[in-house]
Amino acid sequence: MVIDSLRDRARGQSAAAAFFYFDFATREEQSPARILSSLLRQVVSGLENIPEGIVQAFQDQEKVGGQKLRLGKIIEMFQAIPYSGPTFICIDALDECMPVYRTKLLKTLKKILRNSTSTRIFLAGRSHVKDEVEKHLAGRVVAVSVTPTPDDINIFLRAKLQEDTTPDAMDKGLEEDILKSIPETVSEM
Repeated sequence: MVIDSLRDRARGQSAAAAFFYFDFATREEQSPARILSSLLRQVVSGLENIPEGIVQAFQDQEKVGGQKLRLGKIIEMFQAIPYSGPTFICIDALDECMPVYRTKLLKTLKKILRNSTSTRIFLAGRSHVKDEVEKHLAGRVVAVSVTPTPDDINIFLRAKLQEDTTPDAMDKGLEEDILKSIPETVSEM
């Protein structure tokens, strides 16, 4: 919902939006430089006129056998983006980022925020990364905790059970147990 909302807002205004989702299966490949390079490409792709320095940096990167952009260069390029409107960066599943990468990523995001006043960052992840985010982005973050209600969980479970491709494998008793025990277990956490 957040990504769709940001995309709609960016389309209707002179705003830019970029998104990254951490995938647990490829977490070792998701270095801060790769993540921010991906976000930068998304932001730049929405520009009518891309600054020559940014074009040159990406062309140089490809000439040198896919040499990765360095974090310092990426920060410079974010700051060189000539946007009159806001830039939204959305990073989902931050908790799936390797801790050593997460620390470096958060420090880099702080630098981007410090020098790009129209940039807004939305981070989503499990609650155990909240303190780390607040530590590295101190004074620049508003944390909102979202916890599903038992009704939310029941609605989700019913929708998933309706999508079951082998409905005959479950009897009514098992379905009732699932609908009773899972919401109770989640609410105890």
